[in-house]
Amino acid sequence: MVCFSLYAATRATTQAYRHLLEPWGLTYPQYLVLVTLWLEGDQTVSSLGEHLQLDSGTLSPLLRRMEEGGLVRRERHTADERVVSVTVGTRGLELRSELAHIPARIASGTGLPDERSAADLIETLQHLTATMRAVSARPATHI
Repeated sequence: MVCFSLYAATRATTQAYRHLLEPWGLTYPQYLVLVTLWLEGDQTVSSLGEHLQLDSGTLSPLLRRMEEGGLVRRERHTADERVVSVTVGTRGLELRSELAHIPARIASGTGLPDERSAADLIETLQHLTATMRAVSARPATHI
C-alpha cells in the first residue's frame, strides 16, 4: 500500500530529525519555522501557516514557546493589530550556523543518489499532496 509506505517514511524522517535536533531542545516543527524564516525572511503568522501548512491553533502556541526561548520574535502591526509578524530571535540567529549540518545529514539519509533525484521526489510528493487534498475536498459519496 502506497499510503503505508508514505506513513512509514514520514515517521522515519521525523524520528531522524528528532534525534538530530534533540541536543538543541528543538522539535521538528520549530526547526521548520526557523528554516522558513532563515530562507524566506520575516513572515506574518498567516503566511507562515500557509507555508508550513499549519493552522493558527497549532502555530500560535508553537510560536509562543519559541518566543519564550528567544528563537523568534512576534510583533503586532501598528496599522492592523490583527496582523502579527514573526522574525528570527537572537537564539534563532545563533542556531542557523549550529544547525547548518542538518540538511546534509538528512539528504544522506534519503539514500537518493543526486540532487536531480531529490528534486524529482519532491515534485512527486508535492503533486501527491495536491491531488490528495483535492480528494478530501470533494464530498464523500455513499454507494
